Amino acid sequence: MLGLLQLLLAVFAIFSALRFPEELKLFVPLGCLIAMLIISRLEKRKTDRKTERISFLQSEMDKVSKKESTAIKDQDFFIIDSLLWPKSELLLIDAVHSIFKDLGFKVSAGINYQTVDRIVKIPETHMVFGVQILMSEGELEGNHPKISRALQFEKEKRENEKSLMIVSTHIHLPLSERDRLNHISKELSHFLKRHHMSLITTHHLYELWQKAKGREINIFGFFEKVYSHSGETLQSKEIENSQSPLFGVPV
Repeated sequence: MLGLLQLLLAVFAIFSALRFPEELKLFVPLGCLIAMLIISRLEKRKTDRKTERISFLQSEMDKVSKKESTAIKDQDFFIIDSLLWPKSELLLIDAVHSIFKDLGFKVSAGINYQTVDRIVKIPETHMVFGVQILMSEGELEGNHPKISRALQFEKEKRENEKSLMIVSTHIHLPLSERDRLNHISKELSHFLKRHHMSLITTHHLYELWQKAKGREINIFGFFEKVYSHSGETLQSKEIENSQSPLFGVPV
């Protein structure tokens, strides 16, 4: 976009030099040249920021996996950034949608429901999730507006549908610091168990995505387990023990 603007300025500068009155032939092209230099600086700064951000993400992934991970692809950069450090809930919803789509799930907007962000179906099964996607600067509390929406979905849902929350918590912290923190309050944990709802963090979803792409887990099998469990808290296991399709289900 900035490159196109520079091209337009260059064309306008040439046009002004040929067609404008004498008193403007110097000043207009000079102004265009200055504007092109400013745009060039802005474009370089934007590129540098993106490079720094990719480097930061790569470093974070390496710290978490405790090994050198594969380089982040350009098409995955925006998804990972929006998933783990979302700048808005809309970007987070788009990132989660893209990941489920990439994993082979059937994903759609909740057209029949006004209370969920996405409907996610496990292929070749009757299992359907009504997915609430939300973000929190700290741990998720029970007073978040989307908790009441999830409760409303519980009243409206069909027999084969299950509530699933995907939550990006502690969004301003590095991943290494998040591991030592609670992601949901005790009150919310009891609420989810009482209403048989499931919840996973976006960090966990990212790990599932990477493991599934590396063919280290059966991703459909994992979510079939999430679907079938009755809402009790399941003990989290280390990521290295992820051969089981149930590794690390928070709630």
